[in-house]
Amino acid sequence: MKTQKLSAAEKRTYSVAVVGGGIAGYTAALTLKNLRVDYIWLGRKPFGDKLLLAEYVRNFPAFVGNGAEFAKRLDEQAEKEGVLFTEARIDGVYAGDEFVLTENGEMLSAKAVILATGVESAGSCKGEGDFLGRGVSYCAVCDGALYRGKTIAAVLSSKEFEEEAEYLAGFAGKVYAFCLYKDPAFKAENIVLCEGVPTEIRGDMRVRSLTAGGRKYDVDGVFFLKNSTPPSALVGGLLVENGAVKVEKNMATNLKGLFAAGDVTGRPYQYVKAAGEGLTAAYAANDYVKSLEK
Repeated sequence: MKTQKLSAAEKRTYSVAVVGGGIAGYTAALTLKNLRVDYIWLGRKPFGDKLLLAEYVRNFPAFVGNGAEFAKRLDEQAEKEGVLFTEARIDGVYAGDEFVLTENGEMLSAKAVILATGVESAGSCKGEGDFLGRGVSYCAVCDGALYRGKTIAAVLSSKEFEEEAEYLAGFAGKVYAFCLYKDPAFKAENIVLCEGVPTEIRGDMRVRSLTAGGRKYDVDGVFFLKNSTPPSALVGGLLVENGAVKVEKNMATNLKGLFAAGDVTGRPYQYVKAAGEGLTAAYAANDYVKSLEK
């Protein structure tokens, strides 16, 4: 599959932006490509570790095999169809006359957006959503400088985020690191490895403490470093119910021009459901863009 970095993208304005590298995002991008829609498909990596590590895919029509084999077939199809993947961890989607999407200072705009970011429960704890923007963050580069000389916690879902924890350590006085994987390793002397899974965040107007493994840690902020940012944190004003984005039959959300597909819209968390919703969202986004031209 052809890939590029966001900084290398030739354009900065598109008809439709697809955010999320999983099955829903891929199906939406493939459909938009076949509809000859001007699109950009963005994500951390195509298809993701969840699919690559699946022992057996049993619910996708006409496919027999494990996740790695499924991903290989998808990659071959994407290569043949000319689907382009842009590596980017989008940290904000802002609605207006057009949508503005950001990643570490890089910006692009789109008339419509398909949100297909999936779900990731690792690292979630009581109070996480309550203190969003008041001490809870999902982007080290965006917010790390706000905690210069302060004590913070970093909850890492996988080893790939250790670099971001090191980045935070360059600003913070102390970083309590909670690693939800084996054999973490850090170079910064002010990173303190901690045991236990975070269970609760407390505070007043801002975060004051994090509880993990039965112990209370006094902190000024908590960074959840994981592949999937909660949709309500990514898009302001987005209607979410019980952790899932609320959508209409055509995958439209409460924000005009914003559609959602895949695990982000709720159960069942199945590849076949994600693919169907990705296709539906692509057609709906295309119809929406065309309506703007009338």
